[in-house]
Amino acid sequence: MKAMKAAGRNGVARRRAWRRGISVLACAGALTGASSAWAQEAEADAPTDADIIVTGTLLRGVAPVGTNVVGIDREDILATGAASTNDLLASIPQVGNFATVPTGTGSFALPIVRPNIRNLGASGGTTTLVLLNGHRLVGAGVLQTSVDPSIFPPEIIDRVEVVPDGGSAVYGSDAIGGVINFITRKRFDGVAVNAHYGFADDYQTADGNITVGKDWGSGSLLATYSYAWHDNIQNIDRDYTRADHTARGGSDFRTQLCAPGNIIDNPTNPLTGLPLVPFLPGNVPYALPDMVPNTTNLCEGALYTDLYPREERHSVFASLTQQLSDDLEFSATAYWSRRDTTTLTQQPGFSGFVTAANPYFRPVSFSPAQSVSMAFDEVFGHTVTSKARFESYGITPGFKFDAGGGWQIRAEANLGRSYNLILDDTINSAAATAALGGTTLATALNPYDPASSNPAVLAAIKDFQNYGRAVQELAELRVVADGSLATLPGGDVRLAIGAEYHYENLDSLINLDRRGVFTNAIDSYTSRNVKSAFGELLIPIFGEGNGSPGLRAFSISGSIRYDDYNDIGGTTNPKIGFIYKPFDDFTIRGNYGTSFHAPSLADTTSTSDSRAQILLFSPFRGPPESIPGLTPAQVDQLNSARPTIILAGGNPDLKPEKAKTWSLGFDWKPDMAPGLVVSATYYNVKFTDAIAVPPFLSPILFSDPGYSSFYNTNPTLAEALAAVGSLQLNGAPSIQSLYLGTSPYVLIDARRTNLGSIKTDGIDFNVAYARQTGFGSINASIAGTYTLSRKTQPIAGNPYGNDLKNGTGRVALVATLGGSVGDFTALAKLNYRDGYPILGLANQAKVDSFKTVDLFFGYSLPGEGILKDTMLTLNVDNVFDEDPPFIDTLGSYTNGSTLGRLFSFGIRKKF
Repeated sequence: MKAMKAAGRNGVARRRAWRRGISVLACAGALTGASSAWAQEAEADAPTDADIIVTGTLLRGVAPVGTNVVGIDREDILATGAASTNDLLASIPQVGNFATVPTGTGSFALPIVRPNIRNLGASGGTTTLVLLNGHRLVGAGVLQTSVDPSIFPPEIIDRVEVVPDGGSAVYGSDAIGGVINFITRKRFDGVAVNAHYGFADDYQTADGNITVGKDWGSGSLLATYSYAWHDNIQNIDRDYTRADHTARGGSDFRTQLCAPGNIIDNPTNPLTGLPLVPFLPGNVPYALPDMVPNTTNLCEGALYTDLYPREERHSVFASLTQQLSDDLEFSATAYWSRRDTTTLTQQPGFSGFVTAANPYFRPVSFSPAQSVSMAFDEVFGHTVTSKARFESYGITPGFKFDAGGGWQIRAEANLGRSYNLILDDTINSAAATAALGGTTLATALNPYDPASSNPAVLAAIKDFQNYGRAVQELAELRVVADGSLATLPGGDVRLAIGAEYHYENLDSLINLDRRGVFTNAIDSYTSRNVKSAFGELLIPIFGEGNGSPGLRAFSISGSIRYDDYNDIGGTTNPKIGFIYKPFDDFTIRGNYGTSFHAPSLADTTSTSDSRAQILLFSPFRGPPESIPGLTPAQVDQLNSARPTIILAGGNPDLKPEKAKTWSLGFDWKPDMAPGLVVSATYYNVKFTDAIAVPPFLSPILFSDPGYSSFYNTNPTLAEALAAVGSLQLNGAPSIQSLYLGTSPYVLIDARRTNLGSIKTDGIDFNVAYARQTGFGSINASIAGTYTLSRKTQPIAGNPYGNDLKNGTGRVALVATLGGSVGDFTALAKLNYRDGYPILGLANQAKVDSFKTVDLFFGYSLPGEGILKDTMLTLNVDNVFDEDPPFIDTLGSYTNGSTLGRLFSFGIRKKF
């Protein structure tokens, strides 16, 4: 056993030397002086350099040539105090949700937090590949198939490696912006427990883990159970979410869908442009319940909805390794995870027309009809509840066989399955419309006092649920052989070749109906398989055997992968890279490659979300047409009261998204300044055929001629029926009903499609310094990314727009300062997101930057017995309780998010 531990320590030393070519995140080394017990625990998990396969390459024992790898080690993970891997990823500046509180809402569309390196488009799936120990993971959700990173608690992670470069030449689809690889702990001996409790204003959180492991030299078995819980934060708990911005010099985004509501007497007929009673004033507002003319109720409709939903997570992870013989090793990892999310959403509003036929009708003039805007808060409560469950498991067994001559063959399988259920309560808009037109007290809705309506009528309106259920399955088989082809003076020529088979399916059902009624449910099953072949070659032209001053080392590598999809066809993606070392302490690197993202099953052949969504008003409008006798403002007001038809869902004709990426950088670790690391990487990405939804939420849909084929204003009944076809109707009883006394203003095709492209380039940077001292250690670092340019082409053929002049900041960075004195460790961290100009807002031209400061303190209890190997921790996030920056839109804030000032107390104990 002593020999085994000594070998482990030697392996650690070799790993550290080998990893000098890998740049690290700013916080790497922040716990250099952390407690020796926990540092040794982290080191015990380390394999030797010959066994390590770093993210971005197929070859053992070498760093990916020409590629920058951003890493977070276990010490850094402990310092963050993160309760989920989503929080962990939010500490990386290259990831799009940096300096935010990642929120998995449990919604139909995107129930998980989807990591997005470089903030490339993600409407059609993910452009960042998420791996576990180099393997894909089964997706989560009903209407999407992306991976949920929260299934893995930070406790099981040994390190995270992020490659912010295209990686399809090694991994295939999705690796456009880059790759995130969670590498788990492999060996552990003993029992370890830890727990955290945290609180902020109107918020609490708790998590705990227990790990049990046994290392018997030739193998190891460990298992971890993790639990995490946090309660919800409602908008009413945070002032910066208010919809009325007038006190801040902005607009008022409060809604008229209130309780009590509003009526408009003698409304204008949208077909004629005239009031129903021409000789009376038209469109006269009355606020309920007093019904004083020319008054309007405005309310904060989302005041009681969740800013951050309640969540509970259970996770189990296990890892087994066993040396079966001198040449053969077996290993397997397995996990199970369940996340339950409860979200309070806004009580739906409702608008329609009430006529004198309704027994509750209250005339205020000779007009026989009124338009009504109302909400059901007074009868159903301020919110409705959405409950979601996401459960998944996976197992990855594999064999490693040493074939002799430095060659190794790896055969690995990968199986995964997820079950996803979403129950989203809402109102039955068709029942409400019918009740508003009711002619008896038994069937009519009283819009002036909804609580006085017949309870059976209210029950029918409340009886509606958006039900979604999906099962996703994944199966893979991969065989890789790598070893040395020849020996050159510069080193061994290395080759890796392999093949892979991938299968996935999506079995989903969506039902938008009364609870328990599945007559019109849409059930969809779709699958695909992919056959792949790949290879990688490394040629060290100069190295230890033939290097000279000014040319200490020079290596080139090339990798290529062919993927054959049974549904979208084949694609080949190459990548080349080089490393040049003019001096022993200075490395120049670069690479070029192509990448792709295959459209997901949810976005192509799955039909579960294909529907025609009806809005009984038109919030999305273009310039008003000319109507004799009416001003443009009057015409626009008429159009706003007309219905909208939106076609939504997938598109079987989607093409893969593609990208060309290249980077050039350096790493400098000066011999004259031990502990100093300086690195910088220029990156360049051209992303094309981006899958997106036409911008129906923006006026640009109507102002940009490039989108003219995606909408039809004033569609005829025949045109509407032809466009909707057999799609499920949501929000109205029939298309014909939209033409009774009115007509739709617009029909919008909002199905996913290949639209535009993104061109972006910038510089990733890292400066870090760590030094042992007589009293302990000190360390400081600054790392981040600086965007030089970012241009977006919203639709093919259109000119590129400059995002840096509208909605994108240049800088995202983390700066740290820390150290240790004896058994005490401290770290301060600054998170910074740059501000940016904003266009299209009448009252605002710039969004501010977002800066938060986090603190970490750790203390290893001295002594023996029960206190031995015990560490106490304190995290204080957002020390100065900064609110996220204001934006004068309905969302109210942007460019970051926070839970407020969060205190988290932790204890770790190893037995």
